[in-house]
Amino acid sequence: MLEAVVVALDPSPAQERALWSHAGAARFAYNAALAHVRERLERHERPVWSFYALRKWWNQAKDTLAVNRETGGTWWRQNSKEAYNAGLESLADGLRNWSDSRKGRRKGRRVGFPRFKSKDGSVPRFAYTTGSYGLIDGDPNALRLPRIGRVHCMEGVAKRVGGARVVRMTVSRRGGRWQASLTVERPDPAEPPVPPHGGRVGVDLGLKTLATLSDGTVIGNPRPLRRSMRRLRHAQRALSRKRKGSNRRRRARERVARLHARVAHQRRDFIGKATTMLARTYTDISIEDLNVQGMESNHCLAQAVADAGFYEFRRQLEYKAARSGAGIHVVDRWYPSSKTCSRCGTVKAKLSLACRTYRCERCGLEIDRDLNAAINIMVAGSAPETLNARGEATGRDAGRDNPTHAAHAPVKREPSRGASHVRLGAGLGDETMQATN
Repeated sequence: MLEAVVVALDPSPAQERALWSHAGAARFAYNAALAHVRERLERHERPVWSFYALRKWWNQAKDTLAVNRETGGTWWRQNSKEAYNAGLESLADGLRNWSDSRKGRRKGRRVGFPRFKSKDGSVPRFAYTTGSYGLIDGDPNALRLPRIGRVHCMEGVAKRVGGARVVRMTVSRRGGRWQASLTVERPDPAEPPVPPHGGRVGVDLGLKTLATLSDGTVIGNPRPLRRSMRRLRHAQRALSRKRKGSNRRRRARERVARLHARVAHQRRDFIGKATTMLARTYTDISIEDLNVQGMESNHCLAQAVADAGFYEFRRQLEYKAARSGAGIHVVDRWYPSSKTCSRCGTVKAKLSLACRTYRCERCGLEIDRDLNAAINIMVAGSAPETLNARGEATGRDAGRDNPTHAAHAPVKREPSRGASHVRLGAGLGDETMQATN
């Protein structure tokens, strides 16, 4: 089992210069290899862009490429060979993704051809995969970086690794701070974890409140980007007035980067605490398969949706539930959780976002809109795929015999990744809904 451990570094001024040098070396090798591939393509020659082929080419050409223009001497020996390999590996991955995307072997958006990396427009990073790197025996608060030395960490990295084997270490600079991401390999547990005893729960994600649970628990939305927008506007306006290439512009750009990093850390911290609570409390958790990309196409809600972090919420919830033994049930995107009455199963034809209270014309139920959706998600997560929250048939033909039951209508733009991701269990009927209410 692979995990990632991210720690902030506290390098000395000399070590920070060495970190910049290694990051620049990775970028130089990337750009040089990309120029070599483009040159072969322009000559209509068959390029070989695997990682091993690019590394072989680099070893043959580095004495003529990595040359100081003033002195004429080679400078590639000043940095670890792993820095150059990291840049070549990044280029090989980008070329493979581009090729697979063109041939239809890669899912998702169409991937473009790799571009050259600039000093100001790219994230400084490099990686170690071989050699004596990682933890230091007897020094729990430091990491060993070849050709750089012992680098102090902001926290006890040995305690977080916990005896696992470090298979890769990536060093990068984000938000004005250097950090190390360690990929560690832990042995799989001998016995499956014992799930919590909190029962079943449905989770409805939203913008007004980040999550509403079927038991009435409400997790508020902190809106970290909205709270920092005033300082971000001020910092970005100050950045726009600075002359390009000046030290003041560099410092202003770092200030903007620190503010964005702070927003991202606040969002990740809040989502991490919320998902940990859910994974450690409830036995079975039912969630919706939200299409975040489709929701962000609405320009009126795009910023609020991105600020909420729906994808990160589900990502953390899934792996934490696997660790705690809790079950995750993903409800199909076409299930009208907000339009369906959690008492009688009637499906409304229309329900605007401005309507925050669900009122059923058939049974007279008045309930909070998000709570009603959470209850429906909980029941749908443990019901057969062909049944709704009340235990009645759903689908394109459902509701033809009953005019009060609307046909299959996508209320929320929530994607399904195939039938394998719709995990619905035993059927539940009215008695369960009455007990829940």
